[in-house]
Amino acid sequence: MDREELKRLVSQEIDRRGEELIRVAQVILDHPEPGFREVRTSALVQERFREMGIPHESGIALTGVKGYLEGGGPGPTVAVLGELDSLIVPGHSRADPATGAAHACGHHAQIGMMLGVAAGLQAPGVLPALSGRVALMALPAEEYIELEFRQELRRQGKIEYLGGKSEFIRLGQFDDVDIAMMTHVTSNDGERRLAIEGTNNGLLAKLIQFHGRAAHAGGAPHKGINALSAAQIALGAMNAQRETFQERDSIRVHSIITRGGDSVNSVPADVRMETFVRGRTVKAIVDANAKVDRSLRAGAMAMGASVTITTLPGYMPLVSDKNLSRIYRANAVGLVGEEEVGQIRHRASSTDMGDVTQILPAIHPYVGGATGAGHGDDYLIQDWENTVLTAAKAMAHTVVDLLADGAVRGREIKAEHKPRMTKEAYLAFLDGNARVEVYRPE
Repeated sequence: MDREELKRLVSQEIDRRGEELIRVAQVILDHPEPGFREVRTSALVQERFREMGIPHESGIALTGVKGYLEGGGPGPTVAVLGELDSLIVPGHSRADPATGAAHACGHHAQIGMMLGVAAGLQAPGVLPALSGRVALMALPAEEYIELEFRQELRRQGKIEYLGGKSEFIRLGQFDDVDIAMMTHVTSNDGERRLAIEGTNNGLLAKLIQFHGRAAHAGGAPHKGINALSAAQIALGAMNAQRETFQERDSIRVHSIITRGGDSVNSVPADVRMETFVRGRTVKAIVDANAKVDRSLRAGAMAMGASVTITTLPGYMPLVSDKNLSRIYRANAVGLVGEEEVGQIRHRASSTDMGDVTQILPAIHPYVGGATGAGHGDDYLIQDWENTVLTAAKAMAHTVVDLLADGAVRGREIKAEHKPRMTKEAYLAFLDGNARVEVYRPE
């Protein structure tokens, strides 16, 4: 069979199982779980893999799952990814009332897509015509949240890095992968039914603790050292740096105070913050991060406090493989038409798919069908058929192009790609950006 006939069979099978695939995504929507806690969602993926006869491994990076579909002959391994985790958005209409967890970013649809690719490729006659295999990955913890909880997991030796794909890379789960892809849901109207991604910011994360001295806030504030004032001065200094950030670098620095003191009647002695430093390139992130560190030290110095700055390696900038994107784009146009395929230039948000793009050819396209603001309390998928089934078809058709005809196109993608980092260099970079500094003014 030629590639077009294989794609027809793939689409036909995805449509035949469409209600089932959409239902999986809706079940996950009803039971959101944040990163490294996705026990129920992971179990659901394993259950579907068993029903589909897909051999798999579970418990990877605590909750991750990886299965395989074997083609009819040797060739590259193409990974299709889906993310298990939710956000914490207590005001969301579908939030878990106990935890505040909510799927406000569309990851639940990604699992439906990934299973849709598996279903389509299992159509009679398809896999035997492909050379190579398909790795099906359900990954934890894409959202970089609950950092103190994840740091505790790290202290217990359960994880090393705080993002799911970083952990998968560390554990060798990408060692046998030659090409990777996943699709993210978008609620931006201008990005149309399917969209080709551009680039994304990377990030460093920071846990910050200002140490002051407690005293009676009314009777003897002069005997204390106000850690909250130190944090406020640091935030002001960080804001004053903004005019030094160049637009081409797409710098974003944003913070929250997670602890503002212990009692309103006591001078705050223990104040904690979380901060992200994002940028378009590694060089820009490193420069902005140095300015943030100076600002934090300045806040401590001004008040005579001390500050502990824990810098955590976050996510790398996303830069997709252009040859692979061209193959995907042709399939997207074939499914929805030229006018319904958008082109994204750059997003200031971050994803750990950026880490994958540093070490192997990978893409991260988008599918339309949601409304509301991403990560907001009004984010909901409206067009389930497009977000799950159309997205699955586009990726499955791309897999066919890569692995049909002796996998000639897949072999070309692999041969022509020039990785920005080896796995070893990538892990060394993460480790090199993990540090703890304690600053005490003289």
